[in-house]
Amino acid sequence: MAWTWTYETADGATVGRSEAFDSRSDAESWVGEEFNALLEQGIDQLRLFDGDTEVYGPMSLHPA
Repeated sequence: MAWTWTYETADGATVGRSEAFDSRSDAESWVGEEFNALLEQGIDQLRLFDGDTEVYGPMSLHPA
């Protein structure tokens, strides 16, 4: 399966999707690298998918 992130606004509206990653660790590492760029694009939260199955989310990009 391919691992992807969906990008969402604070109200949960999907506004995009990441590239596909071969592993969960690759997907999670990518978020760490792109965190600030995602915030600058107006992304508020993410959801991680393994194929069509949601693994977790929403994960806020803002401090608690």
